[in-house]
Amino acid sequence: MEPNITKIEPLVRQLLIELGEDPDREGLQKTPLRVAKALTFLTHGHHVKIGDVINQAIFTQPTSSMVIVKDIELYSLCEHHMLPFFGRCHIAYIPNGKVFGVSKLARLVDMYARRLQLQERLTEQISQAVMDSIDARGVGVMIEARHLCMMMRGVEKQNSTMVTSSVIGVLRENLATREEFLSLVCRRAP
Repeated sequence: MEPNITKIEPLVRQLLIELGEDPDREGLQKTPLRVAKALTFLTHGHHVKIGDVINQAIFTQPTSSMVIVKDIELYSLCEHHMLPFFGRCHIAYIPNGKVFGVSKLARLVDMYARRLQLQERLTEQISQAVMDSIDARGVGVMIEARHLCMMMRGVEKQNSTMVTSSVIGVLRENLATREEFLSLVCRRAP
């Protein structure tokens, strides 16, 4: 079901009232509509199909070398508090005769990140989607993210970073391949 901005807007207005705000004051008059549009955008990944994201940008390439795309920015909303988390995603895969158009990996990250999400689930969804889309020999995904639900409220720890990883196929089965993935994604550019 597609989000209905005209139904979300009055809900946000009522939320402002319940928080003790005056939604008719100058600074808040258009806030309900802006929030409705923002939430619709930030969660639109629920309504996107993987085929539309990849859009046939899979190419035949007889290579078995590891392909890595590092530092893909991601922005998502924690499903527990609906507060943002943001960071970087690193993806590696070992092809099995097929490779992605490089921008498609970033689009795949966005598709899954633009949902109410858990970082752990996000990591798994990306790795499984890469594996399934090209029948890769192995996939590794690492996400490093900062969670505003932990920084702005609760324990208020400003410098904490959550790191999650998912390794499947030969990256899980072969220790040397897994170590190569981890050493390459953890290496910082000179």
